[in-house]
Amino acid sequence: MGFKIIHEDLNGLMVIKPDIYKDERGLFMEIFREDRFEELGLPTNFVQDSHSSSIKNVLRGLHFQWSPPTGKLIRATQGSAYLAAVDIRKKSSTFRKWYGLEISKENNLQLWAPAGFASGFCVLSDYAEIQYKCTGIYNPKGESEIIWNDQSLGINWPVKNPILSEKDKNAHTLEQWLGREESNNFKIS
Repeated sequence: MGFKIIHEDLNGLMVIKPDIYKDERGLFMEIFREDRFEELGLPTNFVQDSHSSSIKNVLRGLHFQWSPPTGKLIRATQGSAYLAAVDIRKKSSTFRKWYGLEISKENNLQLWAPAGFASGFCVLSDYAEIQYKCTGIYNPKGESEIIWNDQSLGINWPVKNPILSEKDKNAHTLEQWLGREESNNFKIS
């Protein structure tokens, strides 16, 4: 049993593929295993699991938490979604750069986005369920968001008119976020 890092990018972001065992009964895989994650240099201090479900064309994000700074291990357990993560750590060599990929129940990919990344997803299938393992406990007073279509980022989302929450419709641009004192709270790990 194990995990493979199949892509590393943006100064800490990683795409992880678990070993999968299939037979006539179905499949088995480990999602997280402390000793294996430690061997790969991945975090092992997850303190919260979160789960969301959405219909096609829903876009959630770009979300992040600065208090406490929170990293996320993200995967799809039903359906498929396009996932994007942006490095918003001011002192990072990959500051302002983004990475995107499709995650799905079928490909079983997981994305590790360290603290200091804003992440979001857009549902591609009729319905999707996305799960996150988080390194920080959710704090609504210590979270923020960047508008999904921020021109300065140029994320190539696969939808032009997504279904958005009011919070996501009214999100900051990255420039607005950078003007806030809280934007200094991310360290490069």
